Amino acid sequence: MKELAITRTPSACDASLLIGGILDHGVANAPKQQIVYGDRVRYTYTKLGERVARLASALSKLGVKPGSTVAMMDWDSHRYLECFLAVPMMGAVLHTVNVRISPDQVLYTINHAQDDVILVNAEFLPLLETIHSKIRPGIRFVLINDGPAAPNSGIEFSAEYESMVAAASPSYDFPILDEHTRATTFYTTGTTGLPKGVYYSHRQLVLHTLAVSHALGQAPHAAFAADDVYMPITPMFHVHAWGLPYVATMLGVKQVYPGRYVPEVLLELIRREGVTFSHCVPTILQMMLGKTELREVDLSKWKVIIGGSALPLPLARSAAERGVDIIAGYGMSETCPILTLAHLRPHMSEWSLEQRLPYLCRAGRPIPFVQLRIVDTEMNDVVHDGVSQGEVVVRAPWLTQGYLSEPERSEELWRGGWLHTGDVGVIDSEGYLKIVDRIKDVVKTGGEWVSSLDIEDIILRVPGVAEAAVVGVPDDKWGERPVALVVLKPQGELPTEDAIRTQVGEFAGRGAISRYAVPDRVYFVDVIPKTSVGKLDKKVIRAKLLSGDAVAAGASAR
Repeated sequence: MKELAITRTPSACDASLLIGGILDHGVANAPKQQIVYGDRVRYTYTKLGERVARLASALSKLGVKPGSTVAMMDWDSHRYLECFLAVPMMGAVLHTVNVRISPDQVLYTINHAQDDVILVNAEFLPLLETIHSKIRPGIRFVLINDGPAAPNSGIEFSAEYESMVAAASPSYDFPILDEHTRATTFYTTGTTGLPKGVYYSHRQLVLHTLAVSHALGQAPHAAFAADDVYMPITPMFHVHAWGLPYVATMLGVKQVYPGRYVPEVLLELIRREGVTFSHCVPTILQMMLGKTELREVDLSKWKVIIGGSALPLPLARSAAERGVDIIAGYGMSETCPILTLAHLRPHMSEWSLEQRLPYLCRAGRPIPFVQLRIVDTEMNDVVHDGVSQGEVVVRAPWLTQGYLSEPERSEELWRGGWLHTGDVGVIDSEGYLKIVDRIKDVVKTGGEWVSSLDIEDIILRVPGVAEAAVVGVPDDKWGERPVALVVLKPQGELPTEDAIRTQVGEFAGRGAISRYAVPDRVYFVDVIPKTSVGKLDKKVIRAKLLSGDAVAAGASAR
């Protein structure tokens, strides 16, 4: 039998896939390109390379070494980008802390990840101070301060970020690492139990960067290329801002970091900096499109990927009518995250907007190296007819290999050798994935599974509806029945409960959705509970409905 392994020349270098290569390529090809932080900071890629080295030098003086864990608590900023690069390049692990979860959950993630150093923005000191006494001993703290004066705090800081970086050496001898070295850790915002830690290696992050770069670079629309101007509107603590800061750095594009998400500020940055490429969840885009300041901003060159939750067709239409090149994408914390993008096939370019919109709102088609299946409970593939449902399971080179220090939950995630997403989906004859629902959010009523996402989409088409959430609540006769929470637009026509139920009933009458889909009740509320990353928090919604809190909080049926 022939030897299958390649012959290695003794002097040959088997170069590893490392995050440092992403930075090196960006600096070499776009040394004068800009990194911008709001209206505060502006510097070049050459300066970025220098600051990454200075940050590594400074962290090493604080005791950070290969295997250490550095936590980051900041708004989206140039500093976060520097940590995305410097910390893993040192051989340390970057823990991106979700600052929007509860203090007890933040405490759990800090202690569970075994952080050694925490970099914290002064705006998050009140949060940190409430848990400081319970954080494991020995952690060193670095203050990040955008304000004019140092804040009062009982926390002892080893340094202030900018002073520390400025005083550090501009050169650092980054080690040559094994490409399987862990680079990042963060925690999922699961709806049950404690947060789960996922983790990624240098190799995984580089391969994800290359695959996403190819998928977006070769796209017929909503493409991402070297002449774009990038601004994330997805928290950098959440799945590396979908990995796109790494893509942007490798491409050498101008990068704009907005800090805290304020719709008026985001629109002004788009106008002033010429932003052409972003990504966000639907709720953020909805808020931006609802601002009067939008009239002064040209969005005809803006390309946006929507993820985190389904892209509602009315929102997609509203964005498209304002000139936005909008598509949906799909992924999750456990998948690094991008699995699919909803770019149109070439023959769809001649279609009308109304024909294109349903495809733009679907999860899309797999990017390179993603194997995606729809399976039944026995792991058998279901038919790709756009109707037959099954769980979405995947394989790709960049999927988390488990949950940090949780072997049983890790095996459950990877049962059968495929990563189980927990999402129910269908694939149509064009190869487009559509997410029907989360397995735990499907309304099981009248012997059928009814998609809460489909009901929400129909309700959002009712004039005057701004947001909608549908959950199943227990019912003695039917098992579960759908109940809707609706937020109305501040102006214009105000629909009634009967109008919403009639709208869903009309779709059911045409066979577009189950006859069991008409909500039993519709509550009009001022706000719908959401998770820390802007998704509808259906666990909280169900709990409030079961406790009667939706009515107690001022909700009413019209």
